[in-house]
Amino acid sequence: MPDNAFPHDTGPQNETPGRSSVHGDIARDLLHLRSAASTPQLSPNGEKVACVVATIDLDANDTRSRVWIDGVPVTAGPHDAQPVWSPDGRWLAYVNRTGEKKGDSTLWILPVDGPGQIRAVCSMPDGLGDLAWSPDGRWLAFTSRTRDERYQAKDVSWQSPRKVERFFSRLNGEDWIFDRPQHVYVVAADGTDVPRNLTPGDHQHHGIAWLHDSAGVVTSAQRHDDWDRDLATDLYLVSLDGEISALTQHTGLYHQPSVSPDGTQIAFCGMDDALLYPQNIRIGVMNPDGSGRRWISEGLDRTFETPRAPVWLDDSTLVATAEDRGETHLYRLHTDGRDPERLTDGPITVSGFDATATVIATTRASVVRPAELWITRDGTDEQLTHVSKGFLGWERFAVPCTDGSDEIDAWIMRPTGFDPAKRYPVLLNVHGGPFTQYGETFFDEAQMQAAAGFVVLMSNPRGGSGRHSAWAHSILGPKHPVVSGSGWGSVDLDDVLAVLDVALDRYEFCDRDRVGMLGGSYGGYMATLLAARHGGRLKAICSERAVNNLLTEEWSSDIGTAFRIEHGPDPVEDPAEYMRMSPVVFARDIDVPMLIVHSEDDWRCPISQAEELWMTLRLLERDVTFYRFPGENHELSRSGSPVHRRMRAEIILDWFTDRL
Repeated sequence: MPDNAFPHDTGPQNETPGRSSVHGDIARDLLHLRSAASTPQLSPNGEKVACVVATIDLDANDTRSRVWIDGVPVTAGPHDAQPVWSPDGRWLAYVNRTGEKKGDSTLWILPVDGPGQIRAVCSMPDGLGDLAWSPDGRWLAFTSRTRDERYQAKDVSWQSPRKVERFFSRLNGEDWIFDRPQHVYVVAADGTDVPRNLTPGDHQHHGIAWLHDSAGVVTSAQRHDDWDRDLATDLYLVSLDGEISALTQHTGLYHQPSVSPDGTQIAFCGMDDALLYPQNIRIGVMNPDGSGRRWISEGLDRTFETPRAPVWLDDSTLVATAEDRGETHLYRLHTDGRDPERLTDGPITVSGFDATATVIATTRASVVRPAELWITRDGTDEQLTHVSKGFLGWERFAVPCTDGSDEIDAWIMRPTGFDPAKRYPVLLNVHGGPFTQYGETFFDEAQMQAAAGFVVLMSNPRGGSGRHSAWAHSILGPKHPVVSGSGWGSVDLDDVLAVLDVALDRYEFCDRDRVGMLGGSYGGYMATLLAARHGGRLKAICSERAVNNLLTEEWSSDIGTAFRIEHGPDPVEDPAEYMRMSPVVFARDIDVPMLIVHSEDDWRCPISQAEELWMTLRLLERDVTFYRFPGENHELSRSGSPVHRRMRAEIILDWFTDRL
């Protein structure tokens, strides 16, 4: 939009971003990527490693994936995933989807070591996940959604009405789940039988760990009556004959089980208080009957929110990943509670891992490169895949909190073709969550912004992950019943502005008269709030997939009623506390041009959040531009269709180029 346009005029409503623009080419180049995208899987003897390599194909508007073994593709694609080795290492099971989105999936078995033919074991109409091969080699277990009879109707107009009785009945990116719950299935590995549902009923199940004797599995679920109010998640033992017994008793949030090789212990991830969030995820162990539960990762006050269940190396040690000040590393943990030992080094993010007693496989990303597969043998690291290309790096620095209590980790990326004699416009990024982190990993958003000529600035303010518990708890609501903080939009906002001020003073190539800001989800919340409270520092702001009204968010989000575990009081009892922190309340003070980007199928932060802000700003005759993406959900920027991801990037880069 030209600078002299009438504030209400956003151009033709069906306008498509110019596909021949420089920014369109930047987005295309950065979205045409390959990466080692999945958790690696080591063969039982550690000699081979399987992983999935994903490739974005903009021309086909598709993300394609194939299974690779030892750096060589072994499946044809186009949507292959979840490789799992048989116990004897002769076979590799994997899942193939027939389409880009969730839908029909087929379980295949590929011969790897010895004669045999590839064979289909079974197909499931609603996806297939958490694939796990039994230790005796006879069974494959997996999770899949079980559809209600209404889905057999001719079309939606023939379907019976839904009777909704629980919160969290419809989830972002999943659609309705209460009438298609995720169950645990088991099928004969030789394909001689049909899959058998071990957990029929209304409850959702996640994760599968086989018992050492192949007599059953351990999974996580919410099977008690008040699960949608107390939010507790338990571990359950499910035998092959369908008997289900609880291993934990609705006291916390426990998930990602992993059974030790000798069957004497079960490891898991979780927390003891499901109504306190955010908090650092810990690693625990317990006896097979659920007794003796204890935490073993407390020597490192960081979140162990791992991409997979902890992996046992022997009967007494296991490995898992933890975030640490912008990095994510692999750690060895001891069941006696000794301090975790870090196994990886350098400014990296370990995005996936597997291990045996002698070999470790990891997928590692860095700022300059998407994930690649690495093998560590006898303490020596070897990069096994070379599927990506290098990009720009950045500089890390730290900024004191304004109250002197700690320091904030921050990063700055210089633009492509950087000339130290010039001054450049700055884009300040704020991450979502808030319990997430920026850091030492490949971030296409930063690379696009730098390629478009912007200085990229980002930080991890209080309330995020990768730090000690008190850091995460600092923005809990002041009325929180367990740990009180100062609430959203308090010290976190102070931290973001402190980083901006220091960067503008320290780096002379930053043009303080051309500073923009953008963020999505919680970062979008911060964007809208900063539009009203930036103190003259910012010239243009993009608020994306934002929550702008915390009260209506509780009534309309797919996880509505859960935000009380961060803010404290029940919104029915104290709606004023939610409105006090809502950016839309401060919309009258917004004095900079705003770009609003939102997906129409976003149920985490429903599009009504964007509509409330857009309508308010138009009524106030502010300069506002609003783009709505059809058919996309809250994950547009990460897993939306490649074409829409390119359009989104082009819109944002074009808009900031015009404004700064």
